Amino acid sequence: MAELTPMMKQYFEIKNQNKDYILFYRLGDFYEMFFDDAKLASRELELTLTGRDCGQEERAPMCGVPYHSAESYIAKLVGKGYKIAICEQVEDPKLAKGLVKREIVRRVTPGTVTEASMLDEQRNNFLGCVFADQSGIGICFADISTGDVYATGSSDWTDILSECGSFVPREVLVGGAAAGSNVLLSFLQDRLSALIEPMPEEYFDAQQAAERVMHQFQIEDFGAAGLTDLPQTVQCLGGLLAYLEQTQAASLAGLNHLQVHHQGQYMEIDLIARRNLELCETMRTGEKSGTLLWVLDQTRTAMGSRLLRQWMERPLYNPLQIVRRQQAVSALCEDVIARSALTDVLRKVLDMERLIGRVVSGAANGRDLRSLSSAIACLPEIHAQASLFGAAYLRELTSQIDLLEDIHLLIEQSIVEEPPVTLREGGLIRPGYSQEIDTLRDLSTGGQGEIAAIEQRERESTGISKLKIGYNRVFGYYIEVSKTNLGLVPPHYIRKQTLANCERYITEELKQLESTVLGAQERMKALEYDMFIRIRDQIGAEVHRVQRSAQAVAAIDVLCAFANVACDNHYICPTVDFSDRIEIRDGRHPVVEKMLKDSLFIPNDTVLDRGENRVAIITGPNMAGKSTYMRQVALITIMAQIGSFVPATSAHIGVVDRVFTRVGASDDLASGQSTFMVEMSEVAEILKYATKSSLLILDEIGRGTSTYDGMSIARAVVEYVADKRKIGARALFATHYHELTVLEDLVSGVKNYNIAVKKRGDDITFLRKIVRGGADDSYGIEVAKLAGVPNTVIKRAKAVLADLEATMPKPEVRAIAEESVPQLTMDALSGDAVAERLRALQVDTMTPIEALNALYELKKLL
Repeated sequence: MAELTPMMKQYFEIKNQNKDYILFYRLGDFYEMFFDDAKLASRELELTLTGRDCGQEERAPMCGVPYHSAESYIAKLVGKGYKIAICEQVEDPKLAKGLVKREIVRRVTPGTVTEASMLDEQRNNFLGCVFADQSGIGICFADISTGDVYATGSSDWTDILSECGSFVPREVLVGGAAAGSNVLLSFLQDRLSALIEPMPEEYFDAQQAAERVMHQFQIEDFGAAGLTDLPQTVQCLGGLLAYLEQTQAASLAGLNHLQVHHQGQYMEIDLIARRNLELCETMRTGEKSGTLLWVLDQTRTAMGSRLLRQWMERPLYNPLQIVRRQQAVSALCEDVIARSALTDVLRKVLDMERLIGRVVSGAANGRDLRSLSSAIACLPEIHAQASLFGAAYLRELTSQIDLLEDIHLLIEQSIVEEPPVTLREGGLIRPGYSQEIDTLRDLSTGGQGEIAAIEQRERESTGISKLKIGYNRVFGYYIEVSKTNLGLVPPHYIRKQTLANCERYITEELKQLESTVLGAQERMKALEYDMFIRIRDQIGAEVHRVQRSAQAVAAIDVLCAFANVACDNHYICPTVDFSDRIEIRDGRHPVVEKMLKDSLFIPNDTVLDRGENRVAIITGPNMAGKSTYMRQVALITIMAQIGSFVPATSAHIGVVDRVFTRVGASDDLASGQSTFMVEMSEVAEILKYATKSSLLILDEIGRGTSTYDGMSIARAVVEYVADKRKIGARALFATHYHELTVLEDLVSGVKNYNIAVKKRGDDITFLRKIVRGGADDSYGIEVAKLAGVPNTVIKRAKAVLADLEATMPKPEVRAIAEESVPQLTMDALSGDAVAERLRALQVDTMTPIEALNALYELKKLL
């Protein structure tokens, strides 16, 4: 077998250390891919697959992309979930002896992207990590493009899934028992389409993880950081840092903004509720338009837009923090002129968070530094305008704005106004900043002038009027003389090249000048590059100051957006406290109202509490507005708890710990679940995790099965939710089983409401108004008529309905005594061998075959 060429040997040495990555191998002006990488890239990027001699009998499959445009190709591959390893030449080919040395300079994965072209400026790009053992679960998320890190812990996998649904990571590292949790892995893959990376055990070593965390985040006391009772979270953070150290050749100094949160600090909204309420993405298209975020996002900066999304996905639970935001919004609403001036200057602020992130990671070029300087130039005016408002939170944010005058001055003095994209071609450093560079620049440009003078002098001395001096990389500078003037060439000219129509010559004077000019140009480029790196590192050392100012500006931007939305849409400031009351007068759906534009939205009232108004049963026909009404109550509650004003004439919101929704249903064929199974699974989760402080939005429970089964399930759910001994939560329950309206007289805390309908003959008009009392009919046939079902079908349906009503008994809901079934507990079976075996099982970490073996063992014990 023939031996591989030296270049291919080098390629395989590097590739074997990066087997899970597509290797971008630098060859001249191209990044080349070989063998399986080349086949994959050619298919995914639609590149032509060629071949290269590799020393073997068969040529190596190969494809490549130009290095200067590689970013767009990398973005496509990363967007499809692939990981890229970038291999660069790390020595000058001119100085290399033999094969040019190459090394991996960076690894790009979906969760570690920093390039602006690969990122959505309006949302964070999170890398997640989950670590679990027998004692608990730790989870953390990091956005290396902004420096944000969030961490928490739990003993319940449902909480962990909720966290993942909130942050929506693009890549998740898993370690310990988390690597074997089918619940977690299927959620990440099927629901979030995240890249899952199992990590080695050593990444989560407790002692090493603690040392990494303390060093990275400058923590001296885990208690002060909120991590004392979260050992798995510390291990999780340590594993994430170990992964970043392994994949990122650059400094992690920008990753410093650690926020540890605990259960009860924020309202929890699971992925199902986010989807059903369309907080940030519509259910059908996944777009922003038509969502609550679309209504509220009048931010002027990319930083503010990302922060708004974070606030929406994690509403506050503490009324004191909510009121601080409300007071700031009120102050901004009251002074329209000052707010307008503030928002005008916010428009000019570029993305400071991600710009400084690129600086710290070593990816920033001259244009990035100029953009950062432009953003910093706006800070004095933002500080001055924000200082005009007296609200405590605005004063606090204003005090956090560092004007960064030293960084602005450094960039203005050192970097030219329009720097080139590349760093090694010169033209970066402003004249006057470095005497040495200025000297080389003068020598270089002066040499060009001297060449022009030599050309003119040689024309005059030889009499060759069309003599010209040119340059190419092979010969350097040369004198070109046409064939017709060869007789005038002086003897001291040295012939260098013969062409069809001319001859090319050199002289000793031209060679000496060439050495001076080209030497000065090369030295100037190298010196400019080195000086730029020093300037970039000097700015990167101030990353904490820049991030702090950027975060303050982002928060001011979000508060201004809330004020603009409130004033434009006539929103009011809600009262938010720890009471159990949700009382909304003339509430409106923020999204539907905006989409109706000139049409009038019909407002409605809401009264819920944990006393006599716990559960509102809402009846009425389809299309009448039940779902819109229920969603609007949930959205107003969420808006209130993020500090926004709300669409109503008055509102009193007793804080909600969790929002649950059961709205509509669809098959989940991939996991073998029917519509009804999906519905019942969601109901089960709600009944398991809802508390008395939760808000439940339940729409059409039990519609996926027979009438009697469905009605029975619906009734049982209402009773369970309303029962203070079980949940006692505030809930809106929409149903077509208008027979359930009798529960108002049978179950404490249940009240009936219906959507008013005006009926004239066979025609109905939806009045969109919620009124007390239950509906007396479901108007299904009338709705079918409105939808355009043929009259023949409508008439036949009426005849069938009349026959059914005459011949079939009407379902009756009456008081039924609840059976007193003794509760079976594990304690009652303390001496039972099966119970002891069950206690010892770690169900969350079992593989399918282990589960089958366990069942077999239990069967034998029985």
